[in-house]
Amino acid sequence: MIDIIDYHQNQLPTTEEETNIANFLFQQLERYGDPLTDIQKAIDYALGRQQKPGGLILVAKENQTIVSSVVVNKTGMTSYIPENILIYIATDKNQRGKGIGKLMMEKAIELTDGDIALHVDRDNPAIKLYERLGFTNPYLEMRLKKGN
Repeated sequence: MIDIIDYHQNQLPTTEEETNIANFLFQQLERYGDPLTDIQKAIDYALGRQQKPGGLILVAKENQTIVSSVVVNKTGMTSYIPENILIYIATDKNQRGKGIGKLMMEKAIELTDGDIALHVDRDNPAIKLYERLGFTNPYLEMRLKKGN
């Protein structure tokens, strides 16, 4: 049985749990991930630290072990910029293909108010899941990375 825990500004994880979530995401995102420090920043944002708008963190556990996690940040915007952005979703590589990712996405959609945006690499197989859940690709995103 899978238990889903919802963390947000009014229900914070313990320091140990927060570390476990960050490490889980870092390990399971593999080539689609970010440095651990960036993952922690997204978690801090979702928990409303440093006056950020907040968001939510979902953790799926089976036998007290994390098998999936989602981080959604509120954008503080509406209409032309979606109210939420899905920052991370990962499922343990040994648990993939069992519907856990879909379950987590459905729960994130249920618990957020407003639209949700996400960024996904073209070759990420999760695109099919996002499309089945109703996500579309109306825009081409372009970024300018300025030097440090």
